Amino acid sequence: MPIDIMGLFFFAYRDFVRDADALLEMQGFGRAHHRVIYFVNLRPGMTVADLLDILRITKQSLARVLRQLIDSGYVAQRHGETDRRQRLLFPTEKGRDFFEVLSATQARRIEAAFAALPEDTRDCVRHFFAEMTERGDHQLLRTLRLIEPMS
Repeated sequence: MPIDIMGLFFFAYRDFVRDADALLEMQGFGRAHHRVIYFVNLRPGMTVADLLDILRITKQSLARVLRQLIDSGYVAQRHGETDRRQRLLFPTEKGRDFFEVLSATQARRIEAAFAALPEDTRDCVRHFFAEMTERGDHQLLRTLRLIEPMS
């Protein structure tokens, strides 16, 4: 029944973000900062416009979070080589290190959950999450290499 899955999804997400939230809080950051750090590390050199499309937040909201990450030395911003109006985002060494620490806590939780399931479950879980995502975002998921390209 979907209502049961909704409840399980809530508790799984709550616990999935708990450790990362604590680490972020120690830096004075929140989940918005985590999302930016995640995607900038996943795709170094992405434009601010691409990040806005992924996160679906306002330019103003991103500007505040991005300014804090840049000022704190986690993200570097450069102009595009062919279009100087483009702002390209790159993780700094500090940003990569923090990303690895944040990701490690969450990866351990995912790996532990998979270890308790049949071996072929990983693809089913990946497919489930892809199906939960809006169809219009599936190309973006492929671009980010989160799902396989369609044959």
